[in-house]
Amino acid sequence: MGKDTAKSKAVGLFSGGLDSSLAVKIIADLGFDVIAFHLCHPFETGGPEHALELAEAAERLGARLVSEPAGDGYLEIVRSPKYGYGKAMNPCIDCHAYMVKCAAALAKRCDATFVFTGEVLGSRPMSQRRDAMDVVETESGLTGRLLRPLSAKLLPPTEIEKTGLVDRERLYGIKGRSRKRQIELAAQFGIKDYPAPAGGCLLTEVGYSAKLKDAFDHGETDCSDIYLLRVGRHFRLPGGGKAVIGRDESENETIETRFSSGDRLLEVENVGSPVTLLRNAAPGDLEPAAALTVRYSDARDAPGGVAVTVRDGRDGSESTIVAYHDPGLEERLRVTV
Repeated sequence: MGKDTAKSKAVGLFSGGLDSSLAVKIIADLGFDVIAFHLCHPFETGGPEHALELAEAAERLGARLVSEPAGDGYLEIVRSPKYGYGKAMNPCIDCHAYMVKCAAALAKRCDATFVFTGEVLGSRPMSQRRDAMDVVETESGLTGRLLRPLSAKLLPPTEIEKTGLVDRERLYGIKGRSRKRQIELAAQFGIKDYPAPAGGCLLTEVGYSAKLKDAFDHGETDCSDIYLLRVGRHFRLPGGGKAVIGRDESENETIETRFSSGDRLLEVENVGSPVTLLRNAAPGDLEPAAALTVRYSDARDAPGGVAVTVRDGRDGSESTIVAYHDPGLEERLRVTV
């Protein structure tokens, strides 16, 4: 290395996956004070405990974690990405550029010398093609200054390498979708705890993306609306309201925690029943929401009407509506691909 970097800082994108973990380890071992940067967005598959896991993982790699919320700008790129979607509603190029741009802003605030990522050339069909990687550099304002330590030897030298701040010979030339070389490096570096190469983003899932598109189409874009997409069966009612119906006790509890002043909560009396959250209800939406609640309760085969309790989020009052199982209703109203 051409310079003393004992006190130089570097900011790297960090998901906790194998590639980002290796990148953090490589840069930390070069003597930099590494800040592992994680942008928290509502489409991560990890739950609330994920942040703690990431902090512990970063510490094991010799780095410290900094997490930031994605903000409204992130939702905007999901709604209308400049570079389009993948197979579902995953705007991978725009998303990655946004994350790198946020990392660059952090680097500026904390006087870090450079930004790096765990990208591997050719490992992802949309976001890690060479042309897409160039787009990320341009959109993030880091053209020629974004280091990819795992594939650096296959890419033009960055300014960081040209100045000798980072020794290019201590970087790598990994390419393609095979993880064999990364797994070998993990063993060499003593990295044992890393997730399997499954998607960490709900936007890559077709079923979730259908629910998200439906929510966007109906103006349901605040945090509570987005979080609800993770749980339950979702139905778009004739008047435009939405019914979210729990599939098990855990989901019922989660749905109840999302019950707010403009909502109604439905449950069949005296039998095993899901909890149904009725949101943005228009006239005529209560009856089908009640019928759907009956459909997924233990009373679905009962002859005649079934009593459904309706709790009003505005004042906490309760009332009862008699509903009937309507065969086929769920297929007509279910939010699907």
